[in-house]
Amino acid sequence: MITVLQHPIITEKASNIGHLRQYVFAVETDANKVQIKNAIESMFEVNVVSVRTVRVKGKSKVRMTKKGVTRGRTNLKKKAYITLKEGQTLDVVTGEGSDE
Repeated sequence: MITVLQHPIITEKASNIGHLRQYVFAVETDANKVQIKNAIESMFEVNVVSVRTVRVKGKSKVRMTKKGVTRGRTNLKKKAYITLKEGQTLDVVTGEGSDE
């Protein structure tokens, strides 16, 4: 179940929504919202109010090699935006959840 979560996404946009009790995680592409919610609650011992998911398409890549032009795509990614219950926080750097 915990293998559903890959890693937290720590970007400027993800940091700006932290005050809204929202956190962003990279998850497996075949994971659903119920699996993501259960994994977060069991791993960090917090209460999840909502889970929103986003599927990010892979980008096209082109590069020149000795054999000519090589074309390809990066893999599809999936992100989950987690909203916690009022008064709870999550420290994604240390991996601890807490009640305030």
